[in-house]
Amino acid sequence: REAPVPKMLAPCLLRKVVLTVPLVFVVALLLMEPVRCDQEVGTAIPAESRPCVDCHAFEFMQRALQDLKKTAYNLDTR
Repeated sequence: REAPVPKMLAPCLLRKVVLTVPLVFVVALLLMEPVRCDQEVGTAIPAESRPCVDCHAFEFMQRALQDLKKTAYNLDTR
């Protein structure tokens, strides 16, 4: 015959588990090293010197308009 488990033992163990598991996760997070990018120092172009997306789009549209003008002129001269 097995000895009966005291009624207060289960809630006590549950409370210990509930308190221990988050503590283990917090300690693990504190001990982990942060993930770093493998990019070499000095190879990135600073944001101040990069043209913005709108500038790229504007330059692209200007070139496309110039090409259309040249094509239209070539068709007119023929």
